[in-house]
Amino acid sequence: MTAPAGAGEFEVAVVGSINLDISIPVPHIPAPGETVLGGDGLWSPGGKGANQAVAAARLGRRVAMVGLVGADSAGDNMLSALKADGVAFVGERLADVPTGLAAITVATGGPESGENAIAVSPGANSRLTAERVRSVSAVRDAQVVLTQFEIPLDAVAAAVACARGRVIVNPAPAPQGQPANLGRVVAGAAVVVPNKGELASLVGEPMAANLDEVIDQAKQLSAEAVVVTLGSDGALVVQGGQVAEVAAVAVKAVDTTAAGDAFCGGLADALVEGVDLV
Repeated sequence: MTAPAGAGEFEVAVVGSINLDISIPVPHIPAPGETVLGGDGLWSPGGKGANQAVAAARLGRRVAMVGLVGADSAGDNMLSALKADGVAFVGERLADVPTGLAAITVATGGPESGENAIAVSPGANSRLTAERVRSVSAVRDAQVVLTQFEIPLDAVAAAVACARGRVIVNPAPAPQGQPANLGRVVAGAAVVVPNKGELASLVGEPMAANLDEVIDQAKQLSAEAVVVTLGSDGALVVQGGQVAEVAAVAVKAVDTTAAGDAFCGGLADALVEGVDLV
């Protein structure tokens, strides 16, 4: 059910992760056991949840960020960055755990140019509980609720269950195995937005080798609609038995970090606007 236009203080509520990102440009993504000398590191605000919240806010939406950070300097920086982009932090700060951290290597040359490899230490994000999510009125009142899997799945399930607006679930990073409440999360979503790897994980199959297999896997999900992101090949929309391909805008890839998050923030903006999903 979509909340009436103007209902509630926030149009979009993002329930998810807030991380400090440390990005290092490297000639190529390191192989196991390999040390690669890179360029100057960049410390920046990140986390799938925060990235998506900022993307929606930069498109003009009133956005609430529901999450946790530590009572440390990284948390100070993350909250300052959210505020600077007009995102309201409606979460909590924890004194006994650090703010989440992501270490990112970004390839700057060769066939991998623009690609990345990411390791995440969840920190405070791992302490976001279902009870905390249920206590936030913005989750109930927002027109669109957007959530991801860098927080405990119980918290994601609570967001899906509490929301009275449309729910976008970005199942990233891909779930390990088939958790007990995964089915409820997918079934409760208006739109599920996986990439091919995440889609395969959701249905418990190998990654699709071609577009027909992507379509078959997307049709197995019980969400109202599935939007599969395909990188430079665009996106695939499966809704009500209908399939539509959406071409990508042609760009020169510089850094693909948070590209999927920007996509989800833009999708949330469009759903608030009330446009057709395709």
